[in-house]
Amino acid sequence: MTKTLISIVGPTAIGKTALSIKLAQHFKTEIISADSRQFFKEMNIGTAVPSTEEQQAAKHHFIQHISIKDNYSVGDFERDAISKISEIHKKNDVAIMVGGSGLYVKAVTKGLDNFPDVNGNIRLELNERLKNEGLEALQKQLKDLDPIAYNSIAIDNPQRLIRALEICIGTGKPYSSFLTNPEKNRNFKTISIGLDAERSIIYDRINQRVDIMVKNGLLEEVKALLPYKHLNALNTVGYKELFKYIEGEWALDFAISEIKKNTRRFAKRQLTWFRKDQAIAWFDYTSDINSIIKHIENQS
Repeated sequence: MTKTLISIVGPTAIGKTALSIKLAQHFKTEIISADSRQFFKEMNIGTAVPSTEEQQAAKHHFIQHISIKDNYSVGDFERDAISKISEIHKKNDVAIMVGGSGLYVKAVTKGLDNFPDVNGNIRLELNERLKNEGLEALQKQLKDLDPIAYNSIAIDNPQRLIRALEICIGTGKPYSSFLTNPEKNRNFKTISIGLDAERSIIYDRINQRVDIMVKNGLLEEVKALLPYKHLNALNTVGYKELFKYIEGEWALDFAISEIKKNTRRFAKRQLTWFRKDQAIAWFDYTSDINSIIKHIENQS
């Protein structure tokens, strides 16, 4: 078998973690997490970090390995993940990567795109607008300038949103037009597996997951992080909504309903991103593990 990376993708709450563990046990290998929200040691319940039992069932990497106070870019992850894959491949022909953060998956499998330099004042002005006008105003501008990017990037992430906008404004071209650089050569073969389900099933699973998170203490986790709410890592679904409840802006029931709504929107964007990749072989989330293993072995 050639050196292989099995990349498991799909929308949130679809069952990627469970599949990755079954495959890791079958191939007797280790798992790399490409879920950027699970990198932070202070965030646990709201990011659906694999349980202790799941992490004991197969060795995981890049789970809660940095702090919300650290600067850790997608480029840093690309470098670290490639290094870890090489390390795993010294003792095993197969490594597994799992996660729904499309840009982080792409960084490892195909490499990051190169963007032209733009005037730094544009970012300063956009940050000022974010502060004064809010996220929705910038989202609307990106939708006008680059609907493709609007429907594919994490528009709830201010850093990603501003990055896309500054490229649009600074170059006069859509951000998405720069996402076409040649793929980097990797010394391993990637086999991409996507998990999917009917939209109604995905949404039901998301709603159930949020209810379980709340039951397991999400509100207490968010309260403990209130002093750090200004950090970019915490401007994310599940945390930003409960900050509004804690600060008296929203009722708790409304905040929880907003978490569900925003997570459903996030899942929709994930699918939009991943469905552009023709290399992904899609399986229903209920598919038998043996059919997935057979596909992998046929591709190897």
